[in-house]
Amino acid sequence: MKKTSLRVHNPSGWAMFIFGFLAFFLGIVGLIFPEFLLTLLGFTVVKPGARVHGDYTIVFMIASSMASFNMGAYYILAALKNLKTFYYWTVPFRMATFIIFTLAALNHVAPMRFIGVGAWEGLGALATGIALYIESSRGKSMSVE
Repeated sequence: MKKTSLRVHNPSGWAMFIFGFLAFFLGIVGLIFPEFLLTLLGFTVVKPGARVHGDYTIVFMIASSMASFNMGAYYILAALKNLKTFYYWTVPFRMATFIIFTLAALNHVAPMRFIGVGAWEGLGALATGIALYIESSRGKSMSVE
């Protein structure tokens, strides 16, 4: 029986693992304290009794946090199993997220603090993309044995 090693193997894996851990952690925070996440992102927090009928802000934050929790788990597991194909897939989608979130902030659809979410995505995509490029140009996985 082959022993399975769950560890981070290379710089692109570390980029994925770190992003995954942060997404997983913030997902947990948002599930437990959705109002804190709203504050962190620069949105106005309305007290529960002051919300109008049909205001599903907290429900949306919980749903987004669950998505973050799941996505973080996927990234962590992909990093631990060195699923490079998955790493490559994430780069263009994270750049698209960077563009959309940044434009939302710049167009005043979201608070300017929201631009941090876009920056986080963009920097993560760049870090992963650069690591993948360097690893592929060296012709090896840059394993950290």
